[in-house]
Amino acid sequence: MIVPMKKVSLIILGNEKEQALNELQRLGLLHIEIAEGSGEKLASLKDKMSLLEASALVLGERVTKQTNQREITADEAYALAKEVSALLDEKKALQGEQITLINELDRILAWGDIDPEKLDELVSKNVKLTLYEAPKAEYEAIPADIITFPLEKTKTTVRFLVVGDENGQDLSQYRFKLPEISTEKIRQKIADLKKKAEEIDEKLSSFAECTNSIKKAVRECEKEIEFEIYATGMNDEKVSENSENALSVSHFKGYIEAEKVDIIVEAAKANSWGILTEDPTEEDNVPTKLKNNKFVSLIYPLTDFLGTIPGYFEYDISGWFLAFILIFFGIIFGDGIYGLAIFAVAAVPIIKALVTKNKVSPMFLLIGLFGLSTMLWGVLTCTWCGLPAEQLPKWLQNISVPVISNVYADKLWHPFWTSGNIGLTTSQNLQILCFTLALIQLSVAHIMGTKRNKGSLKMLGDIGSLLQLFGMYYLVLSLVVNPEVFSFSLVLFGIPVGTVAIALIGIGFVMTFIFANYEGSVIKSILESLTNIVSVLLGVVNVFSDIVSYIRLWAVGLAGAAISATVNELAGPLLGNLMFMILAIILLVFGHGLNMILNVLSVIVHGIRLNTLEFSSHLDMSWSGHKFKPFE
Repeated sequence: MIVPMKKVSLIILGNEKEQALNELQRLGLLHIEIAEGSGEKLASLKDKMSLLEASALVLGERVTKQTNQREITADEAYALAKEVSALLDEKKALQGEQITLINELDRILAWGDIDPEKLDELVSKNVKLTLYEAPKAEYEAIPADIITFPLEKTKTTVRFLVVGDENGQDLSQYRFKLPEISTEKIRQKIADLKKKAEEIDEKLSSFAECTNSIKKAVRECEKEIEFEIYATGMNDEKVSENSENALSVSHFKGYIEAEKVDIIVEAAKANSWGILTEDPTEEDNVPTKLKNNKFVSLIYPLTDFLGTIPGYFEYDISGWFLAFILIFFGIIFGDGIYGLAIFAVAAVPIIKALVTKNKVSPMFLLIGLFGLSTMLWGVLTCTWCGLPAEQLPKWLQNISVPVISNVYADKLWHPFWTSGNIGLTTSQNLQILCFTLALIQLSVAHIMGTKRNKGSLKMLGDIGSLLQLFGMYYLVLSLVVNPEVFSFSLVLFGIPVGTVAIALIGIGFVMTFIFANYEGSVIKSILESLTNIVSVLLGVVNVFSDIVSYIRLWAVGLAGAAISATVNELAGPLLGNLMFMILAIILLVFGHGLNMILNVLSVIVHGIRLNTLEFSSHLDMSWSGHKFKPFE
């Protein structure tokens, strides 16, 4: 459930802000609503945290299993972070200089070893040597009175020496620029720079033992920033302009769990704060806190990963989310062996935690449930590692459910109202199952809406949506699954099913049109529907498309099964040959591993979508909430 909140407005003396915040921080109950603070101290704290975070990231990459963590104070952690930053800057400068020298070495590489100092010595002895690099045609055009010595010729270029002057010939554009130092010294300098960078790396690695302390300092700095934001972000009002006795008050608002409001009231009395508590309205940006039993709370690791938080005035669908995502996960993965592998991955840390008497992570419990769900679907459909059903043990075949089992994939199932060759295949039965899941989940959404609007005529709009849903369900079965089995002329127990389905859609549409926008006046509700007539008409189409959308569960599961079968077919012939046995095992592990990764993506794209989009849209949920974070 969504925990009920109270809006709290506090008024305190301007010179008692820090004292009041310290008390509120000690209580740890109030979610304060101040978005931004200001001031040099806040800016300095943010810079400090950036430095600490960067250092924690750099040193965290250097932590190994052999690293023993050492505790240091927050001030020492900050000093260390500054040193880490200085070392990183120095290393960056060294690497930049090293790259420059390597590029210079690459530039002169074709000339071999060059020492400009020795060339200068020759000049001092009246021997002038100049290096050139020119196109072949230009070299051949040099007059004979210029003394040249070719050093290297290629198809297009000549590298050569000129002894003495150019005798009026302008060859400056081909003159080779000498390096500032010799090739040998360049290499030595590169080696020295590399050694210095390695020494910096060693020093940084030695700091890795303080990583946890730096991370702790980051958390402390976050709290300091939070405190400063609240201290500088409050609205201040001057009460007295008297310079000798200047007086101001600060005020802000926040939110507290309704059951704990008495604690904040008592604190206000004890500290002489002004306080007003009231129920929040839909205009307020109320934070959301969810509270559920331990089983339903297992969904929290997934919703936290997705960042999906219902608004305070929306629904808490945690229980329904968990129930349906377990079903969707099982259908999408759809293989008993895959489920066994997933369960085994979760079982190891769970058993380890139980043996060491530590708390079991909800994430591993959720993964374990996903594994069990997948195994159950493998049992029901007789799907095990993509193997043909006839190759599996008889007992596995016998415990599967015939209408959806791969064992009976070639059999035609005849509902009691059909005869002859009119029946349903196993694939069609699976499609019906998917559409039935759609009917159940979307019906839950509208029943929840009906319950919320109980006592208001708006409830009739939700009932109308529910009627449309049931009518559309039969329409989908007829148009998508099998028009002969689910004929519009079908009569069961004297009831014309097709006619009733169309009637339900029509009656439901009328009820939705009249009452969906009801806010105290039927006329205004009708006018609102007329104003948005296009959206109202598209709403009927959306009901159809939302039900059909659930066929993705069957389609994605079918694709995964096809990949499994293909991997087995590729590896099968290799297993009969001892020489290729290892290759076959690698192929099986890689192929099925890749399929499992694709299935994980499919769960995120398809399984979660059905909960957060199709289901939520029928609840009018926008997931616009933000977490309740008390100042503590």
